[in-house]
Amino acid sequence: SVRGQTIFIIQTIPRDVNTAIMEMLVMAYALKTSCAKNIIGVIPYFPYSKQCKMRKRGSIVCKLLASMLAKAGLSHIITMDLHQKEIQGFFSFPVDNLRASPFLLQYIQEEVSKHYRQRWMITSHQTKLNCLNLCTRSKADDIIDDVEDFVAAAEILKERGAYKIYIMATHGLLSADAPRLIEESAIDEVVVTNTVPHEVQKLQCPKIKTVDVSMILAEAIRRIHNGESMAYLFRNITVDD
Repeated sequence: SVRGQTIFIIQTIPRDVNTAIMEMLVMAYALKTSCAKNIIGVIPYFPYSKQCKMRKRGSIVCKLLASMLAKAGLSHIITMDLHQKEIQGFFSFPVDNLRASPFLLQYIQEEVSKHYRQRWMITSHQTKLNCLNLCTRSKADDIIDDVEDFVAAAEILKERGAYKIYIMATHGLLSADAPRLIEESAIDEVVVTNTVPHEVQKLQCPKIKTVDVSMILAEAIRRIHNGESMAYLFRNITVDD
């Protein structure tokens, strides 16, 4: 019996996105009709988050999904790095949008900087400016799926003197030929979190590295269950993140 209980539904989003969404809706509705007090969805990667703006005559699918979750019975969700922070306004219930940036920064400090702190050298001032400008234009998104732009940028950076090239993103979808393209490219590592399962892609491409963010999701669940403040989980987050 779940009557009067607070229930957490933990749902990762595999390749079959629509099946995963339907499973979550069915589970939430079953809990709602069984008189659960609170139904909280833990969705590390929120699907369709790029479809959050009106394009020509298209639909805002992200808004539709938010409405479906509310109708099915969810009263709260925990997610990570929504594609746009404004997506939280699509929901009629609280959304805790956690950040992966502290974990990615820790990876840089522990795995990257210690090996290459003295080796990031560019021969001329102008080349340095060009590389910085290119990095700004080709900044790793919250989602990495198609990698052609990253591969092209990596080739240019190598030509201009870059010693090592790292691509970092929160959600590693890496669909289609992404693992092969990464493996054959000038990119040294693609670092993503485990918000999305990508074990198959890692077998195809050893350059793909995983940062574990399960700790912050578990702590968020614990704090909500105990009625504690969530502010501690955002203590190292800047205003622009």
